[in-house]
Amino acid sequence: MKKSKRLRAANEKVDRLRHYPIEEAVDVLKESPKAKFDETVELVFRLGVDPKHADQMVRGTVALPHGTGRNVRVLVFAEGEKEAEAKAAGADFVGSDELTQKIQGGWLDFDVAVATPDMMKKVGRLGKILGARGLMPNPKAGTVTMDVGKTVEALKAGRIEFRVDRQGSIAAGVGKLSFDKDKIVENVKTLAEAIIRAKPAASKGKYLLATSISSTMGPGLKLDEASITPQRG
Repeated sequence: MKKSKRLRAANEKVDRLRHYPIEEAVDVLKESPKAKFDETVELVFRLGVDPKHADQMVRGTVALPHGTGRNVRVLVFAEGEKEAEAKAAGADFVGSDELTQKIQGGWLDFDVAVATPDMMKKVGRLGKILGARGLMPNPKAGTVTMDVGKTVEALKAGRIEFRVDRQGSIAAGVGKLSFDKDKIVENVKTLAEAIIRAKPAASKGKYLLATSISSTMGPGLKLDEASITPQRG
């Protein structure tokens, strides 16, 4: 595939063999030729786990201190007082039977779904639709809860879910390229610390095998692990 002039120019700024400190890596991304939109800064971790084994699954949530820069569309399955609570907290879509019917009809214009426990019998019927797109509410992700107000607020503020894929990697957006460098760096370190805390006991040997950062349309840079992880002392 032929690379654009902009991408070729961006690639020229990157040393493919080098592992960059996070602060310098963000500088390189910011100094690279820009796309015509505010690109997402993306982080990829390759982990020393085998996701085929349940005891090596890595999954969790983390509140990025400076958010993701995205307008997260939150849907809540709830009734009665909890429906009112979700609406007051800023949920974009709230309801019960009418939402399940819309989803069964093919509507999926939301980014994350939350449900109260009593609604899961109804929501469970949507398992094939929501599960295939990673949208199924899940207690482990904190999206099956009675505390819908705080959950909606946290999701809107930048709480994200991370989960290792079949290849043993985790990918996540950690902000927009327009963010101040310090905010991107803090978001990156916050996510890295959360993934380290989520290390399964069954994972032996080196856990963080490789980490890279990129913008949506930009080149990838390998990161110096020591610059993004807590220093033990």
